[in-house]
Amino acid sequence: MSVPVDLDKLAGTLTEFGSGYLITVGEDFCAHIIAVEPVLTKGVLDTGPAGTTTGRNVAAHPDVTVLWPPREPGGFTLIVDGRAELAGDHVRMRPAHAVLHRKAAARNDCRPLEK
Repeated sequence: MSVPVDLDKLAGTLTEFGSGYLITVGEDFCAHIIAVEPVLTKGVLDTGPAGTTTGRNVAAHPDVTVLWPPREPGGFTLIVDGRAELAGDHVRMRPAHAVLHRKAAARNDCRPLEK
């Protein structure tokens, strides 16, 4: 089950989550994952300092994903896709798409879409 997240409301959605994971890919297109504590400022997610592999991956393949796991079993995972760049040793990502996702549950357990 997926629920789109309006990027204008992403800051509010992020308050429901803790640490996340930055997912990049290398030249071999294998995923490289690091734990991050992103901060959203003026529409840009700063995921903090990046190591050598993450920096190299972002430079080669700037399309990245940040994933926040649910805080409780059965809760929603927040997935944000976007384009990243290096700013010094920090990775900064401009979100392009965000979704709350979880395994489909019983029909009466749906979260209503807000307008």
